[in-house]
Amino acid sequence: MNKFGFLLSTLLLSGTSAVFAQMEKSIKISEVMTNNSASLQDEYGQREAWVEIANVSYSTYNIRGMFLTTDRTVLDPGMSVPERIKRMSIIPEDARTHLSARQHVLFFCNSNPARGSLHLSVKINPAQPTWIALYSGNATDMIDSVLVPVLAPNQSYARHNGGTAVWQVKPADCVTPGISNYIQVNETKVAKLKRKDPYGLGITVLAMGIVFFCLALLFAFFTVFGIFMRNREAARKMANAQPIKPFTKTMEKTVELGHKTNILLQDGLKTKGIDKEIYISVIAMALKQYEDNVHDVESGIITIKPKETDWNDEYIQMTQFHD
Repeated sequence: MNKFGFLLSTLLLSGTSAVFAQMEKSIKISEVMTNNSASLQDEYGQREAWVEIANVSYSTYNIRGMFLTTDRTVLDPGMSVPERIKRMSIIPEDARTHLSARQHVLFFCNSNPARGSLHLSVKINPAQPTWIALYSGNATDMIDSVLVPVLAPNQSYARHNGGTAVWQVKPADCVTPGISNYIQVNETKVAKLKRKDPYGLGITVLAMGIVFFCLALLFAFFTVFGIFMRNREAARKMANAQPIKPFTKTMEKTVELGHKTNILLQDGLKTKGIDKEIYISVIAMALKQYEDNVHDVESGIITIKPKETDWNDEYIQMTQFHD
C-alpha cells in the first residue's frame, strides 16, 4: 500500500512538473530598451533600461520567483545553484506579476529592488550588446533568452507578434512598453513577398488560379454564344415557315382596311376609301396622256364609262324573293 501511494505521488508530481514546465514556456521576453534617455520614466522620474516580459498563452501564470540575468557565466553547467542565484535578480511577488492571457509586465534594470517590485538590479550597459536570460524558479532551467544589439537612444529591440522568434529594432515612435508589439514596416512589397513566400508557392498557385479562371470564363462564354446562335437559326427557320405567311397577309389586309376606314372617316363616303393622292395621280396621268395625244386615238377602241350597279350586292339578291 505504501509502495502504491509512493508511486502515485511520484506520477502526480511528474505530471504537475510537466504542466508547469509547459506553462513556463509561454513566458517570453517581449521587448528590451537598453538606452533610455527620453522614453519611459519610473515612479521616481528616472529613465532606466527596461525589460518587458509577456505571457503569450491564453491562461494565467504567476512569474514570481523567476530570475532575470545578463551574466553569461550562469551558462556554466558546473556552477552550483546558490552561486548562480547570486548572479541573477529574482522577480518578487506582486499583483502585476500575475500575468493573465496575453498580458505584459515591465521591469526597470540598473535599479535598486528596494524601490519597488518592478525594480531589479540587472546590469545593462547600453554601449555593448546585451545578453538577457529568463530562468525558472529553480535557477537551472532557461525559459527564454535574447542577444540585444547596441541600440540608439530610445530605440527598442522587440519580438514580432509576441511569441515568434523574429526580432527587430523599433524606432522611438514605435516603442510599445507594457502592451502588444507592433512593427513599423519599411520593406517593399517585393521584399515582403520574398519573406512570406520564399519558394514562390503562393504566387504560383495564384497565377495558375487566374489562368484556369479565365479559361473557365471563355468556356462559359462560347457555350452560351453557341446556344444563342443555334436558337437564332431555328427562330429564322420558323419565321420563314409556311404557317406564318397567312398570318402575315392577314396583318397586311388589316392595315389596308384600317387605312381605308381612316380615309372614310375623314373625307366621307364619296371617296369610297380611296386616298386623294390616288385620284390626283390618275388625273395627272390622264392629262399627260391627253397632251401627248395618246388617249383614245387607236381605231376600234371604245371607252366605256363605268357605272355603279347592285348586281353583286348579296343583300338584294337574297331578299328579292321575299317581296
